[in-house]
Amino acid sequence: MNRWSERMIEAAIRFSGFVSIAFVVMIFLFLLTEGHALFRVTGLTDFLLGRNWHPISTPPQFGILPLLLGSLAVTAGASMMAVPLGIGTAVFIAEVAPKRLAGILKVGVELIAAIPSVVIGFVGMVLVAPVVREFFSLPVGLTAFTGSLMLALMSMPTMVSIAEDAIHAVPRQYKEAALAMGATRWQAIYRVILPAARPGILAAVMLGIGRVVGETMAVMMCTGGAVAIPSTLLQPVRTMTATIAAEMGETVRGSPHYNALFAIGIVLFLITLIINVTADLVIHRGRRDSP
Repeated sequence: MNRWSERMIEAAIRFSGFVSIAFVVMIFLFLLTEGHALFRVTGLTDFLLGRNWHPISTPPQFGILPLLLGSLAVTAGASMMAVPLGIGTAVFIAEVAPKRLAGILKVGVELIAAIPSVVIGFVGMVLVAPVVREFFSLPVGLTAFTGSLMLALMSMPTMVSIAEDAIHAVPRQYKEAALAMGATRWQAIYRVILPAARPGILAAVMLGIGRVVGETMAVMMCTGGAVAIPSTLLQPVRTMTATIAAEMGETVRGSPHYNALFAIGIVLFLITLIINVTADLVIHRGRRDSP
């Protein structure tokens, strides 16, 4: 490859990076343009901390605290289930399972990732929700816990694939040196391999959480859609993404309700941005600290 080709490739990569940044900025500006008009009707504090979401009442009320806490509850529940299972599965596939079994498991994980979210939501609504209702003796099975179960299933393939790649990227000499010094296989895994793969594992966790935060169809079908502040995961909730999906088609363009849905989109955008920036900082710090 000559120098001219290298410059062309570098220019193409640089152009792609700038285009991606431009698209993100334009999306944020579009959300800001459509959503900022709400704050002429409802103050920012009332919007973020208000407990009532009644967009068609007189006067309308646009408090998203129940929606925000509902999203937080579902995300926290899914993360608590998906993170340990996902990392454990990645370690098992990469370091413990025989090659043939590891290949079968990798195919199975990829097949789970290929299932559409609406199918997962349908399975949760028809099969999982009745089991949750009977097991916990609840009046309804469409709860934050049901949504968390389905979201954990959806986010695990992302975590497993990226975490497994990070573990495979650790030089084999690290493990061989640990074993040569008398460490057992498990000691080599959790004291040498996992710390060395920490940046990639953190990236896997953050991407999985990002998938959970942005998911719409499955949570809309499985969480019950109740606009209420949850005290446990066994209560119906409504998330911000489900609210946008359920109500955007019924709004009048330019109305306060329309602006409120875009304002929710701004909040979701900022939450995702915070997650990604935090992940980037943690990953870069982990790379500096790793051997």
